[in-house]
Amino acid sequence: MLRVLALITALLLTGCGTPEQAVTPAPTASSMSVSASVDDPPGSLTCTALAATIADGTLMTPGVVDDVVRAGTTADAPVADAAERLAAAYAAAISAAGSEQEPDAVAAVVAAASDMSSVCSDSGLRTVG
Repeated sequence: MLRVLALITALLLTGCGTPEQAVTPAPTASSMSVSASVDDPPGSLTCTALAATIADGTLMTPGVVDDVVRAGTTADAPVADAAERLAAAYAAAISAAGSEQEPDAVAAVVAAASDMSSVCSDSGLRTVG
């Protein structure tokens, strides 16, 4: 009986049991610092952030679209306009969370991201692919 008690105590002290899995946060573009001198050509930061977001599959992760849009503050008009459309679609999707409109709203975010990716490509900036 004493051996069983000692064994149980040892197991509890060593942390034996179900191993906890490390939680890795989703990658975001927030580590980027946006400045006009770095965003050369204008829009390259936001297009790079968008490409990473699409490749990582983190489009609907909270804060990611905001980071892409924030990186677009120094972009030229077509890219900045596409970033604003992405922000509007994302805001609509967030407000539709849990409703019957949510799937369509999320699809609109994906469509806006695809459109922005096309604008980036048309502008000669780095994009997916």
